[in-house]
Amino acid sequence: MNSAGTLGGLYLKYNNRRHVYPDPLQFLYDYPRIRDREIAGLIAACLAYGRVTQIVKSVSEVLCTMGPSPYHYLLKTGKGGLLDTFSHFRHRFTDGHQLVFLLCCMQNTIKKYGSLQACFLTGYGKADENLLPSVKNFISRLTCKPQNFCNSLLPLAGGKSAYKRFNLFLRWMVRKDKVDPGGWKGIQTSQLIIPLDTHMHKIAQKLGFTARKQADIITALEITRAFKRICPSDPVKFDFALTRAGMKNSGHLI
Repeated sequence: MNSAGTLGGLYLKYNNRRHVYPDPLQFLYDYPRIRDREIAGLIAACLAYGRVTQIVKSVSEVLCTMGPSPYHYLLKTGKGGLLDTFSHFRHRFTDGHQLVFLLCCMQNTIKKYGSLQACFLTGYGKADENLLPSVKNFISRLTCKPQNFCNSLLPLAGGKSAYKRFNLFLRWMVRKDKVDPGGWKGIQTSQLIIPLDTHMHKIAQKLGFTARKQADIITALEITRAFKRICPSDPVKFDFALTRAGMKNSGHLI
């Protein structure tokens, strides 16, 4: 795994929907309407920590409850109804109140901006090297909280985390190939940042893309630049194939 040819071979082998299950990405395929897909995608990405079997179970529980249109569900369900429905929800460190906070954030965002993408585009810079400024702006507008606020689903807008789950969400929504369904237009794939989890971190170290021990945003950007030298227009192209191969026997996403 030290050449573009090898990475290309892994992409051809693993970048196919038959290798997706089980993965939270699988839920996005159920939503042909982008306004539903983006909501389902953000829920799935935010819950993408821990054992993959538990992730799939938790995401399924939330989305099944929301019905065929998460967009309409959020528009018609008040905070009280959300609390009544999800008060007993639990996913590792996430309880029902934290989940409802995320749902209310999305609810307020789509009411104010019309869609999650419209909100994201308020901070999007086409000339930016990467999407980090856009991600930070999106988190700030989504949460409408001070920079020192966070819970198990939402990172600090001004923190040092790798923003793995938000970068994963963006990979799903911006890219379009046999695995990533896409749907968000007008955002350049060249600006995407690698969703850095422990598996990708270890793989990148073996590839010689980083020597840093911290899986933070500095490391994520360093690894992204290394991939960009191989594929300038799409630096996260190999993310799914590499992590799928790397965690094939682990059963974990992070």
